[in-house]
Amino acid sequence: MSDYFQKIRNQVMWDRLIALVEEQARTMMRVAFSTVVREAGDLSAGVFNAKGEMLAQAVTGTPGHVNSMARSVVHFINEIPPETMRPGDSFITNDPWKGTGHLFDLTVLTPAFHRGKLVAFFASTAHVADIGGNGPSPDSRDVFAEGLFIPISPLCVAGEMNQLLLRIMRANSREPDKLEGDVYALVACNETGANRLTKMMDEYSLETLETLSDHILTSTDKSMREAIAALPKGSWTSSMRIDGFDEPVDFTATLTIDDENIHVDFTGSSPMSKHGINCPICYADAYTTFGVKCIVAPRLAHNHAVRSRIHVTAPEGSIVNAPFPAPVTARAVIGQMLPDVVFGCFDKARAGLAPAEGTDASWSLRLNGNPGITGHRGGTNFMAQSFQSGGMGAHPKNDGLAATPFPSGVKAIAIEITEAMTPLVVWKKELRRDSGGAGKTRGGLGQSMEVGSRESAPFAIFARFERVEYPARGRHGGGDGAAGILALKSGGTLAAKGTHVIPAGDRLTVEMPGGGGFGEPRERDPAAVLEDVRNGFVSVEAARDVYRVAITGALTIDADATRQLREGGAAA
Repeated sequence: MSDYFQKIRNQVMWDRLIALVEEQARTMMRVAFSTVVREAGDLSAGVFNAKGEMLAQAVTGTPGHVNSMARSVVHFINEIPPETMRPGDSFITNDPWKGTGHLFDLTVLTPAFHRGKLVAFFASTAHVADIGGNGPSPDSRDVFAEGLFIPISPLCVAGEMNQLLLRIMRANSREPDKLEGDVYALVACNETGANRLTKMMDEYSLETLETLSDHILTSTDKSMREAIAALPKGSWTSSMRIDGFDEPVDFTATLTIDDENIHVDFTGSSPMSKHGINCPICYADAYTTFGVKCIVAPRLAHNHAVRSRIHVTAPEGSIVNAPFPAPVTARAVIGQMLPDVVFGCFDKARAGLAPAEGTDASWSLRLNGNPGITGHRGGTNFMAQSFQSGGMGAHPKNDGLAATPFPSGVKAIAIEITEAMTPLVVWKKELRRDSGGAGKTRGGLGQSMEVGSRESAPFAIFARFERVEYPARGRHGGGDGAAGILALKSGGTLAAKGTHVIPAGDRLTVEMPGGGGFGEPRERDPAAVLEDVRNGFVSVEAARDVYRVAITGALTIDADATRQLREGGAAA
């Protein structure tokens, strides 16, 4: 077989691997019990070579899960020697420091065998409905209070489920059926991947994946080194402040680019918090690596070779490298902010590389009807999580996307799902006018929601929201995005973090933040401003006062008044 033909063959098999792990992820979504997995895709799936190096990841899933799962596989095979594994085995953990950052995420590893030989590993992660403890509340003071901690353990042995472990898990969950269903979904999706791999290897007459693995990682490494070579060389430092829990949190990152590697160091960032917003290094690494890849090689397939060229460090005891047994349940509040910190560094390295800041951390509505929390025993006992999002920051060439879950990538759960499963009613869900930061390119809009109950009973929200005190900043003259607001419809603002009870008959109002703008607002094309006004994205007043574009009552541009406004004079 010629080298040219072999390269084509390897590329075809590489594409098959990517399709295979996407089917792995879709299997999980089809059979999972939790809405956050089934509807939102809060998961990851991937295939790894016999050394534990990631070869392909599913398109469906979050960077936080994918990249931290990639580190997790190494922990599994360090603790359980591969030579002791047998067909039908699977292993599980939710160790935040060896998994994906908090106890809600279960990671399952399954060895794949072909003709009796271990040839690969399939791994998957899912965010389950409940794992006990204080649940999503960041009020715990250590990880022991946050839920059931499962060390790396056998889940299946020769095809038989570990029933004792399942009983322990069920006994520690408020949603035992959903939890057990999700565990079976994780096993099933890995088995789907392994079965499809065996068929592929038979089709291509492969005994091992070593040659294909070498092709994937060598090709990717070459492309990654070429992408790094095109970047400026040196070191740049950027900082960003966010709300934090009871005091602001500061991030400081130093980006260093040399000939073949990229280093990001978080020395100077805030120390860890006493609240559960701390971030283990695995999760900080996951989103930092994702932020780097967004700038350096956004179209390059993601695998071990990409990760090996990006090195993330942080002082132990900082909020981005919180050691065991720190409380970490809300680690996404910190981790999902890190791409924007990295973008700030790249913007200093070369203006125009990075977008403005966005909302980043999801505005997920964690709503609850537990009488122990609401103090009322007459209503339905329920738990619901509905992923929602603010706006993305403006790109140098394009407007930021509205109500888009960057960087997590999880989908919003349809309000009809929430309403069908709980007594809740979403009375309003719409884009929030004027929330996107003004600029030559406009920041993405947040959204407004209003939630109540069909019952004459209170309900609670576990609030853990960011960008309320410190909104997303614009770049190069662009305006900041609008800050978020949490309130009662009857009046009164609620704290952005903490547990709040919404009284019976009242409604929760949520105003989600917008992304920052990029470039001077006066440089925005007046026709684009008019289109924003017609679409309800920008008010007539903001068009005049911020963008300096005069819009008539008939929703057309008043050219003379606009010219006067932009030249600095007063329009009639």
